[in-house]
Amino acid sequence: MIQPERIRRRNDKAPRNGQYVLYWMQQSQRAFFNHALEYAASQANDLQLPLVVVFGLTDRFPEANERHYAFMVEGLRETQRALAKRGAQLVVRRTIPDRAALELAADAALLVTDRGYLRIQREWRIRVAKSVACPMVEVESDSVIPVETASNREEYAARTIRPKLMRMLPRFLVPLTPRRLKRDSMGLKFDSVVLDDVDGLLAQLRLDRTVARVASTTGGASQAERLLETFLNGTLAAYGASANDPAHDGQSGLGPYLHFGQISPLYVALEVSARAQGRHSESVAVFLEQLIIRRELALNLTHFNPRYDQYDVLPEWARRTLDKHARDRRDPTYTAAQLESARTHDPYWNAAMAEMAGTGKMHGYMRMYWGKKIIEWTRDPREAFRIALALNNKYFLDGRDPNGFTNVAWLFGKHDRPWQERPIFGTVRYMNAKGLERKFDMDDYVDRVKRSFQMVEERGGATRAQ
Repeated sequence: MIQPERIRRRNDKAPRNGQYVLYWMQQSQRAFFNHALEYAASQANDLQLPLVVVFGLTDRFPEANERHYAFMVEGLRETQRALAKRGAQLVVRRTIPDRAALELAADAALLVTDRGYLRIQREWRIRVAKSVACPMVEVESDSVIPVETASNREEYAARTIRPKLMRMLPRFLVPLTPRRLKRDSMGLKFDSVVLDDVDGLLAQLRLDRTVARVASTTGGASQAERLLETFLNGTLAAYGASANDPAHDGQSGLGPYLHFGQISPLYVALEVSARAQGRHSESVAVFLEQLIIRRELALNLTHFNPRYDQYDVLPEWARRTLDKHARDRRDPTYTAAQLESARTHDPYWNAAMAEMAGTGKMHGYMRMYWGKKIIEWTRDPREAFRIALALNNKYFLDGRDPNGFTNVAWLFGKHDRPWQERPIFGTVRYMNAKGLERKFDMDDYVDRVKRSFQMVEERGGATRAQ
């Protein structure tokens, strides 16, 4: 089912004849459980036309590097093959996405696209909607509840958006049936980038190669489904009790796949809800809180607040208290380079940074501790914000994402409340190593990171990933 709230006309161009219906795929990089794809398929069937899919592969996406591109191209290769089995040709053009869409839309009767929430994604769609000669329709597929349906304004916190989402959830938490295409587009001739050789293609792109790809993590829908199956059959049972434990490592690992649209959040929510079948109710509730409430709060922020990636996104109370304590004495302090290379006095923080640099991910609880210490160890809060966001976007496979921007802002008080006042933080929430030690076996966490990523001791007891 495709709810009408997911569908939005992006221009008023008159219907016209064309050789095919075009789906401009950009955010929802998958062949199944994709509302934009299924809407395009139904329109192609109604018009008795084949369906063509286009993807614009630009090597100039802000802050993306070889790590991100390798994961994305691996997923696109699989998606191209899956679409071919359905009779839809995926054409990949090595150009900026809006240009790729306009090139193929020249012969299209209708252009359908998915929805992106970041500034650059919105700009692409605005330019295409103004320039394309055919009707353009946007279909939201990477949220469980469409962002403007969930709320018509920026939400203050999870507690303000949660009741709205929960009221709407039964209507939107429903399966999506794939459409069988009546006409095949595989025989149409287009110039397209060959995705079979991922390494060869990456070598042709002008990329930031300072951050290596993660050999142990492969992009693609099939890998996402394997991770989900492992989570459902094992980790989910203890998720409610152990999700916050860094030593346990009981998270789903789906973040990068959700970021690149290689798996649908709706599909994940349905599978978790159905497979639990009344069991593990606490764990299911905790997981769906993260997948739906927290994730859609992040979409809400990036949609309604144009300053989502800037220090000014913080609420007035947080900026005021941080500024009040901006000149408080900090001891120790570290440079951005020292932090990036995990050269601090804190073995827990160093392990978290090594995990991030080596694997493109970090345990969620450690993400909070990691960011809070950057506030404590840098010259002032604005520098801390800049460093935390830069490292987030550089190393995390799911960086440059509404969740990532929101997580960094949360460190500085966004979506939170004032706490007891203290030096440096003012009334922004504080975290310390003693709190970690009270709750978790942190030696186990450090040992796990050392074993997995071959950490070596540096002078002063600090470590870095090799």
